[in-house]
Amino acid sequence: MKITSAEFVMSNSNVAKCPNEPLPEYAFIGRSNVGKSSLINMLMDQKHLAKTSGRPGKTQLINHFKINKNWFLVDLPGYGYARVSKKDKKVFQKYIREYFQKRKQLVCGFVLVDIRHEPQSVDMEFMEWLGTNAIPFAIVFTKADKLKPGAIDTYVSNYLKKLLEGVWEEAPPYFITSSSKHMGKDGVLGYIDSINKEFFSNQ
Repeated sequence: MKITSAEFVMSNSNVAKCPNEPLPEYAFIGRSNVGKSSLINMLMDQKHLAKTSGRPGKTQLINHFKINKNWFLVDLPGYGYARVSKKDKKVFQKYIREYFQKRKQLVCGFVLVDIRHEPQSVDMEFMEWLGTNAIPFAIVFTKADKLKPGAIDTYVSNYLKKLLEGVWEEAPPYFITSSSKHMGKDGVLGYIDSINKEFFSNQ
């Protein structure tokens, strides 16, 4: 897929006020500081589409970007250890859940995981919640440039094995990415493109 346009549409914390166009949506979410904004900018070939920050928890709203005028990329607040108050965290975690449960345009979520870290319970629990609620998603391993190729293979294999020890019968689709090396871009965009084609063929 070639990105020909990427435009910011809106930010809000009310799912009912999200764009009402009948276009497919792809939501990106992960622990704070997982490299979400850098990944989005890499995928879209733009340096500043999504705001990057050295401070975890920068994204605290549902951010909609219209891509190629026919689908939406949704940048969601991170979960985990963002330096925000417990009250604020509780509020935006509530509307994250509402977004995934109520947003009919959502066709796939992308759960970002830092490839350098051991499986985190907060990620596992969130993926289990998505599975329990029958919400399609894929895993995006970020920062792959920080590991050697052999270590990447071992990590991903162990991660998926850990995942399958839980409630999963089979592992979800996954992608290995590096924003700095532009790794995994074609895989993620190709996956979105394939879902889009099926979506529009059924209209």
